[in-house]
Amino acid sequence: MQFYKDGFRGGSPDVRQAAPHRRNRGVNEPLPDAVDVLIAGTGPAGLCLAAQLAQFPDIETMIVERMPCNIVKGKADGINTRTMEMLQAFGIAEKVKRETCWVNQTAFWMPDPANPQHIRRVGRVQDVADDSSEMPHILINQARLHELFLEAMKNAPARLEPDYSWEVVGLTIDPATDDHPVTVTLKDASGVHWWATRTVRANYVVGCDGAHSAVRRAIGGELHGDAAHQAWGVMDILANTDFPDVRQKCLVSSASEGNVLILPREGGYLFRMYVELDKLRPDERAASRKFTQDDMIAAANRILRPYTIDVKEVVWWSIYDIGHAITDRFDDVPAGSDRNPRVFTAGDACHTHSPKAGQGMNVSMQDTFNLGWKLVHVLQGRADASLLGSYSRERLAEARRLVETDHQWSRIMSAPTTQAERDGLEEPRIIRQFKQNLAFTGGTAVQYGTSALVGPATHQALAQGLEIGRRFHSAPVVRLSDVQRMQLGHAAEADARWRLYAFAGRGDSGAPGSPLRRLADWLEQHPDSPVRRHTRPGEDIDAVIDVRAVFQQTFDQLAGEHMPSLLKPKTGRLGLQDHEKVFCVDHKGAGDIFDMRGIRRDSGCVVVVRPDQYVAHVLPLDAHAELSRFFAGVLR
Repeated sequence: MQFYKDGFRGGSPDVRQAAPHRRNRGVNEPLPDAVDVLIAGTGPAGLCLAAQLAQFPDIETMIVERMPCNIVKGKADGINTRTMEMLQAFGIAEKVKRETCWVNQTAFWMPDPANPQHIRRVGRVQDVADDSSEMPHILINQARLHELFLEAMKNAPARLEPDYSWEVVGLTIDPATDDHPVTVTLKDASGVHWWATRTVRANYVVGCDGAHSAVRRAIGGELHGDAAHQAWGVMDILANTDFPDVRQKCLVSSASEGNVLILPREGGYLFRMYVELDKLRPDERAASRKFTQDDMIAAANRILRPYTIDVKEVVWWSIYDIGHAITDRFDDVPAGSDRNPRVFTAGDACHTHSPKAGQGMNVSMQDTFNLGWKLVHVLQGRADASLLGSYSRERLAEARRLVETDHQWSRIMSAPTTQAERDGLEEPRIIRQFKQNLAFTGGTAVQYGTSALVGPATHQALAQGLEIGRRFHSAPVVRLSDVQRMQLGHAAEADARWRLYAFAGRGDSGAPGSPLRRLADWLEQHPDSPVRRHTRPGEDIDAVIDVRAVFQQTFDQLAGEHMPSLLKPKTGRLGLQDHEKVFCVDHKGAGDIFDMRGIRRDSGCVVVVRPDQYVAHVLPLDAHAELSRFFAGVLR
């Protein structure tokens, strides 16, 4: 974490310098007439987007929520490894890791062949595969995650806070104007303003307002899907039990009473149970059955026999139907039209599924992490508005895969066990499927196809473990200037900047004439360099593209004073030198990034990483023209 760039300031470094001329917020303050971005909904998707945009006070952002305040408990709880990598970029991952429960093993329980009315443990699977990520899979109260995003927003330069008790009830788009063409109608949801309506004009609107999204309906979107006709209950409880794996993630299948999913929660005492209740008729909804928390507790005790649960407090509970649905598009652009989008949907507003794969909150945040930097680029004039069309193309494909995978997983979880599985003659299907899904449930299976934002795999062999289109897979390095051991991926923040990692070839120390020095000098000086071409006069040289280098030597074999000037630039109001752009291999056995990520030692390479942490291109160090063409296809 870097601070004091523009002069010394006391206090917490998490509280950024406030921007001037900020809007006053409060119950009795007037709403703005016009904003750049209006976000509907303060769930994970909306807050993730707002936390990104709050870093840019030149972008006027408004986030509205029909509820009067943040939620307190309940809803989603699982944060996968890919989302933890994203939270690292927001600067909140360490706090999340400290407060939460880590999922290390998943245990599987099935009927005991000797007594089918009782269950027994049939296996365990490591929940996060070795070196799949440096981050853990964790469980946290969704309300607490909201608080962390709200804090990041309030501490950002824009000092952004939600406008609570206002809900979107409609919107219209005027395609004839480019000046705030979306008119949003908001209604007072609390009665403080006598249920009055107000209109706010916006350049862009993002509907993160849930499965019953008013934004989706306003642009003609519909959720299409099916239901599994199965009622499930979920409860967060404080309880005593003789079930031995209550502090591990567990999937429990009984012979005749259904299934249970157990998730330990933060704090050491709380845990969550998803409990299968009854099959539903095709025309029936779970709500019509009037299930209660007592029904869930009774069902859980039947499924867990011979073990019992003595519930002391039910913190939160809910009954739901399993359903899978998705919209046919994520923005307002009609099929066959080539105009640029103005309205987007994200999260449950455009895809719904069961909660048991732990993907809902994660995929929702990844939706808006994908969209956020693109909005910043367009609103700051760094990219053409056509860039925004890539959001629907990239995230719609992932949502379809999510729904299909979750559909399959839900069926397997609810399916009865076979005799061969109960007798131990074959590995249970649920364990096989769980192992196959590990990359999916970790969020690391996402791969965007070739486009203007994702280059071809022509030079993929130069860095085989950093796959083009997949998220940048971090690995340990040492920062040269202070010999700080760290993860290379943690050098990137959620600041809408591109990263260009130059991996030096064997023997290259950055000396004059070396391939890495030639690349650095070209990037800094040549008029065709993307760093020169896409950075405006007066901006820091790394304002758009952050260039960093990784060497194969250890720290004591390199000389920082001989590094290219691009790697120690003078930035900020005071022109202070940045000493944190040069890295080398770890010298204490944590792993060699060149070996771990299959980076060609003889030649090295350049890895281009998008602002949302996905690998956009892999190129040779001397592929100057290709590098220039790639960025010219994205940035102005």
